[in-house]
Amino acid sequence: MPTGLEVTKAAIDDFKKIQGYMRLAKEENAQKTYAELKREYLSLKAILQVAGVNLTDIDEIKE
Repeated sequence: MPTGLEVTKAAIDDFKKIQGYMRLAKEENAQKTYAELKREYLSLKAILQVAGVNLTDIDEIKE
């Protein structure tokens, strides 16, 4: 069973990955892909905020 720290680390890793994919989708003007990634981004952002993670330094998209 993963610990809270392991779950938080996985969520942070996923958050960073999604942001990278969002930047690529925006550059490629892939609007549908960007919209789907944004839904995932917002979900991960909410989870991290509830977990008390300070997103100031890791949130590059800021939406």
